[in-house]
Amino acid sequence: MIDNDCVSAIPNRTVVPGGWEVAVLDRAEERQGRVEGQARLDDDSVGDVARPIVVASVPANHVYVRHLSAETGSNAVRLPDPDPAGGTAAASQKWWPPVMLEPSWVETHDFDVFHLHFGFDARSVADLQALVASLRERGRPFVFTVHDLRNPHHVDRELHDQQLDVLVPAADRLITLTPGAADEIRRRWGREAVILPHPHVVPFETMGAASARRSVRRSGRLQSDFRVGVHVKSLRAGMHPHPLVPTLVETLSELTGAVLQVNGHCDVLDEGGARYDAELATLLHDYAERGLLDLRVHDYFTDDELWRYLSSLDVSVLPYRFGTHSGWLEACRDLGTAVIAPTCGYFADQAPVLSYQHDESGFDPESLARAVRTAYDGHAVAATSVEERRHQRSVVGSMHDRLYAELLRTSA
Repeated sequence: MIDNDCVSAIPNRTVVPGGWEVAVLDRAEERQGRVEGQARLDDDSVGDVARPIVVASVPANHVYVRHLSAETGSNAVRLPDPDPAGGTAAASQKWWPPVMLEPSWVETHDFDVFHLHFGFDARSVADLQALVASLRERGRPFVFTVHDLRNPHHVDRELHDQQLDVLVPAADRLITLTPGAADEIRRRWGREAVILPHPHVVPFETMGAASARRSVRRSGRLQSDFRVGVHVKSLRAGMHPHPLVPTLVETLSELTGAVLQVNGHCDVLDEGGARYDAELATLLHDYAERGLLDLRVHDYFTDDELWRYLSSLDVSVLPYRFGTHSGWLEACRDLGTAVIAPTCGYFADQAPVLSYQHDESGFDPESLARAVRTAYDGHAVAATSVEERRHQRSVVGSMHDRLYAELLRTSA
């Protein structure tokens, strides 16, 4: 992987901070099966636009999307999410279910580019076909960022695959976060995707304060344990922490000063909860009563509570058996918390992690134990800095602006 501090161009590729390559194919050239003369996002011919580009982003009020705009401003203006209840989005800050996915909204509102990220989980194939038809009727370019190739909330992948079979071929430009995901898109649909890394999740001020506290801890001036965390949250479909816990308990019991902390929401771990999992709750409470792990059951964290929680850990173990990318992983990077990630999905492509074998085919306990011992021995990946994340955000935002401008230029 290339380590590069600035945007640089190579034939039909652009390397951005974090080492990711950006590849762009003109939509018409893809249809003709040609690869010569590809449009590049760093092509000076894109030029500046006379006015801000108005983007209908689905959603707009999501941390990933908010951080696509440079701190100093952007050539793109993202419309606020319409309130599903009919009020003002600015007052409610609600975006689910996304009103912008309604063909009637597309037909009656002004925007230059439609950019879909999340929120189509519950939409039928017919709904998405109608959305695409409305965009075509209005002549509005359609950008789709493929965050999930396997929906972490769906036990069965059939619906999500059908949704992608509508959206991926229809998009005028595709974006994804990792080379592995781009390769899968190429294999499944014969499309090329722009590869742009996930921007920071945690506010820069919080990142800086967390880095300072961690430096004090690591200097030895504060006594601290080696804390490994697993957060089962509300146990969405893609999570399977059950086999991991015994391995973590056994491994950490052999390491001096090591503590396993397991957090989970009340709806999963309290009897009578809406998603109560008796097997997991019994397992965790049994270990906790024997003093083998620190169990914390609570409702959803606020953002500030989540940052404090992640900052308190040395390592966060992702208990996924399927998925694609992870915002949780990015928050850990921001806060200096090492990540042990499963081999499913493209987490190791997304950022430096310690990997263990876990997917829908099974789980390898020894690989998890080995990753934990590696982290304990001090070989976890160093945190990203505020300066690196700030520069990355600027570049990724600029690349989005250029992509939008190029689309408008070529579709005019």
